[in-house]
Amino acid sequence: MGLFDKLFGKKQQQETLDQGLQKTREGFFGKITKAIAGKSTIDAEVLDSVEDALVSADVGIETTVEIINRIEKRVARDKYIGTSEFNTILKSEIENVLVTAPQDLSYENYELPTGHRPHVILVVGVNGVGKTTTIGKLAHNFSLAGKSVLLGAADTFRAAAVDQLTIWSERTNVPIVKKEMGSDPASVAYDTVISGVAKEVDVIIIDTAGRLHNKAHLMDELTKIKRVIQKVIPEAPHEVMLVLDGSTGQNALEQAKHFTAATDVTAITITKLDGTAKGGVVLAIAHQFKIPVKFIGVGEKAEDLLVFDKHQFVEGLFNLGG
Repeated sequence: MGLFDKLFGKKQQQETLDQGLQKTREGFFGKITKAIAGKSTIDAEVLDSVEDALVSADVGIETTVEIINRIEKRVARDKYIGTSEFNTILKSEIENVLVTAPQDLSYENYELPTGHRPHVILVVGVNGVGKTTTIGKLAHNFSLAGKSVLLGAADTFRAAAVDQLTIWSERTNVPIVKKEMGSDPASVAYDTVISGVAKEVDVIIIDTAGRLHNKAHLMDELTKIKRVIQKVIPEAPHEVMLVLDGSTGQNALEQAKHFTAATDVTAITITKLDGTAKGGVVLAIAHQFKIPVKFIGVGEKAEDLLVFDKHQFVEGLFNLGG
């Protein structure tokens, strides 16, 4: 068994996820346990308590209503559902509202989609959500999985972003393309893709400016970046990944609304889930925007950035042994 298998095997990932979701699980599962204590069947009072537990975990009103409606239909259809069956049903319906990518686009085991090379990922998100750190962790984990990686520091409006990505480049021994602060982000992106094609790398990850105060400007900038990239690789970027801070709960939903309006987001990474009881926001984001969650961050270490598996995630919400 290699290092990658030890870090990213199914069992290890579940253990890491269980630990990372501890705060969410304690609040959420604690309320569910109280809701069904002493009950012999599922009634309106139980469902009200479950609804409260979901909202408290920042699942959001729209997604909570969807889950409760699904459960109510099953209770009505099956006539009698005891509390012993309820957790199984609740887990099933929570899992059903999660949107995940097709198997060939899931990044399972940090594998890349086939049929093209290099695979270009454009990363967007506001400052402070862990965007640059996430890119560094992705670079590390793709490298660990045997992939060659190239980074592009196109967040040229914030010196710290370039410096931070450079540190990750050095730490992971992954090359980086960068220019001085204030350079044209599209120029950096173009040079990165040119270099990546020449070096025949497997994956190119490009950081972009984390600004949201002017949506029109953001849209123009991202459109320009895409346009220059496509001069080199017509179908690129193959993924536009939005990074959100899970600890901000409903604020992450607002950011998702702005970014999905400004650009064609195809994937989401949710960070900082280990320090919050608001892990339910993963459900809200995946359900409301119908965009697959590809990665979740549940700790500081690079291996704490996990490829999202909706079954594992739901197990992590309920696993009392975590």
